[in-house]
Amino acid sequence: MKKDALRACRDEALRYLRVRGEPPEPLREQVERVCAELAESFPPRFVYRAFPLDFSAEGVVLTGSGVTLAGTLARRMLSRCDTAALLVCTLGLGFEQRLRALTSRDMGEAVVWDACGSAWVERGCEQAEDELRTRFPGRYLTDRFSPGYGDLPFDVQPAVLSALNAARRLGVVLGESLMMTPSKSVTAIVGVADTPQPARVRGCAFCTLRESCEYRKGGTSCEAADI
Repeated sequence: MKKDALRACRDEALRYLRVRGEPPEPLREQVERVCAELAESFPPRFVYRAFPLDFSAEGVVLTGSGVTLAGTLARRMLSRCDTAALLVCTLGLGFEQRLRALTSRDMGEAVVWDACGSAWVERGCEQAEDELRTRFPGRYLTDRFSPGYGDLPFDVQPAVLSALNAARRLGVVLGESLMMTPSKSVTAIVGVADTPQPARVRGCAFCTLRESCEYRKGGTSCEAADI
């Protein structure tokens, strides 16, 4: 993995850990060590598939996938697109088992691993986007967005995972609450258009961590923490 990906993992993990400004040197070194170990031992795995789009009264239809994206967010994000890709990325059960083992014997280390794992699976999504750009040369991608962002409901998750055969290909399954196992797994949608697309997914309303975010509980945001 490139050095810039490791830096991005470190910086994002520190935000998840609610570090403001320059981190203490021991914590910075700990986060860098964990990110490096993730790169060595738990490379993100992902699958994606592109589908032509159709727009109906029920929402944005990914033709042939069994997926219809309801709500205004998907319609706005994909309004200039004729194609969209479904994506799932995971760190796998190996990471899950490592995190559980750490939780039972060293909670401080487990908290750092959890934050770094969240940051690392995002780097995997970025890898998938890089492949999509190669697959669609001369075209432009929208921001990546996921079930639970804005008004895109979580209940589309089963259809997304089914369209990608994620259980067989990656071992990603859903529980009764529609949360994925392994926990460090992400589903996403990326639109493909002929013209550059404006950045639209910004702020707490679009973040999958918004319900548990410690920044929001403190009356601020991770963006404000970087100022």
